[in-house]
Amino acid sequence: MRKRAAPRSVHLGVGAGSKASEGPVGFDFGAEHGAVEEAPLRRALLRLMPGARRQALLGAVRGVRYRGDLAECPCCGSTFSRFLPHRGRSHAKCPGCGALERHRLLWLFLERQTDLFERPGAMLHIGPEYGLLRQLSRIEGLSYVTGDVDSALASYELDVMDLPFGVGSFDFLICNHVLEHVEDDRRALAEIHRVVKPGGWAILMSPIDHRRESTLEDSAVLTPRDRHRVFGQGDHLRLYGRDYRDRLVEAGFAVRADRYLEGFDEGSIRRLGLRREQDNAFGVEEIFFCVKPEQ
Repeated sequence: MRKRAAPRSVHLGVGAGSKASEGPVGFDFGAEHGAVEEAPLRRALLRLMPGARRQALLGAVRGVRYRGDLAECPCCGSTFSRFLPHRGRSHAKCPGCGALERHRLLWLFLERQTDLFERPGAMLHIGPEYGLLRQLSRIEGLSYVTGDVDSALASYELDVMDLPFGVGSFDFLICNHVLEHVEDDRRALAEIHRVVKPGGWAILMSPIDHRRESTLEDSAVLTPRDRHRVFGQGDHLRLYGRDYRDRLVEAGFAVRADRYLEGFDEGSIRRLGLRREQDNAFGVEEIFFCVKPEQ
């Protein structure tokens, strides 16, 4: 039975102890990354029909409009005439399930590179994405739990810095593009490490500016406009650099940064929509596969 836990405290501000590791960037990083589109139909549906029902309706409508066979989404298994634009990227979003490039790449990684389908276990999915959720919830033998601070898709309302689960509760954990929103990401990583079983794994993907050596944090960047300019999005609290992997290791994980995209030919990358085209900010998405060592 799906349930939502009692709300936990939600932290939105930058911690007082945060500081810029390299100073503020000297250009409009957000302009490179693009702005969030809010189509009128989507805004109306957000108000009237939250959660999975909304995405299912949108997918049905778009499936008819973009019927074709030039684009194929691994997450929902459907084909379309094209993928839809998202944040300035013309070939990004699945018309059917809404999956983006990183979701499609991750689903293929889960199918082909992990033991998720080979053994029963429990998974916590923090910040669940509809395109992944609908597939993960169907895996036989998987006890699938979802959580978020504010999402109708999630079964638990939770704060990733204070997870309401016991030590070693989960064999698998997915947390994608969440840590850049969290006030204290190191505390969140400690919680994630705590709830994963020894020998279990977590996939922790975040947007990274590979041009930066160190993560940028600046407590003086407070408004959504300034956060978009400096960090790439109005609700981001930091801009990760190449030291992102070090944070995962510091939390106690053995980390493999996998550029899984490089194993695909160009025809497959285009048809499956796996590369973030037209994004000078974040570029290639790495899959950070983090194993909690056996005790």
